[in-house]
Amino acid sequence: MGAFFSGLGAESNDGGSLPSKPSLGDLPENCISSILMYLDPPEICKLARLNRAFRCASWADFVWESKLPSNYKFLVRKILHESPENLAKKEIYARLCRPSRFDNDTKDVWLDKRSGKVSISISSKALRITGIDDRRYWNYIPTEESRFQTVAYLHQIWWVEILGELELEFPPGAYSLFFRLQLGKASKRFGRRVCNLDQVHGWDIKPVRFKLSVSNGQPAISECYLCDPGNWVHYHVGDFVIENQSIPTKIKFSMIQIDCTHIKGGLCVDSVLICPSEFRERYKKV
Repeated sequence: MGAFFSGLGAESNDGGSLPSKPSLGDLPENCISSILMYLDPPEICKLARLNRAFRCASWADFVWESKLPSNYKFLVRKILHESPENLAKKEIYARLCRPSRFDNDTKDVWLDKRSGKVSISISSKALRITGIDDRRYWNYIPTEESRFQTVAYLHQIWWVEILGELELEFPPGAYSLFFRLQLGKASKRFGRRVCNLDQVHGWDIKPVRFKLSVSNGQPAISECYLCDPGNWVHYHVGDFVIENQSIPTKIKFSMIQIDCTHIKGGLCVDSVLICPSEFRERYKKV
């Protein structure tokens, strides 16, 4: 076959030239699409730049539907506020890969660009924080270090209790939940990041208790001391598994330190992260 194709560009016996060699652009579009379906989205986008045939093939709905999470129709309606039937699947994938806000801009959801798996971030403003309305204890401060541009900052308090919940249709899979916290208050001085640790106290006396419960019956409890002042840390709370996406899953989680023998202070609470468990090592530090 190689000799056959190499001979296509040779001259004929009567001096005329035979048809030119076939190129990638000569492949049928549906064949190209069938090949692209087995590639990762970034690879599909690279090949789409080769020529017009690959570019057109890369828009095939069946290519991108195979990359979308199984709950994508729910996400399109709830997050994008559109009908999934009115959008090309490639457009849906591209838009869901960009963080999209929902629930009064207190939550972000996005797809991992390579795997198409769902992650969610929940702002501190979506959490129930005991004492948050009393500025002697807590207040919200602006910061560029949060995707939500604001964090809850604890001056000092005896009783630390932070509760949250989320109800959503998750695609099947294993997930991990983290609290994103920092000891100390960061700011910029002369263009450099500095972190004020003056109010950090009380976190080395007793551990913080984290708790997770899922409506399908998967509780998790963990305890640890808060550490690494001046740096954001993802504290792993627990893992859960979703098997049935057709039933909305309700997740409750909490962070508690209610030992009233000592005051705690100097804590920034940014968000709660829910991500596929296979990404856990990206975030887990403790």
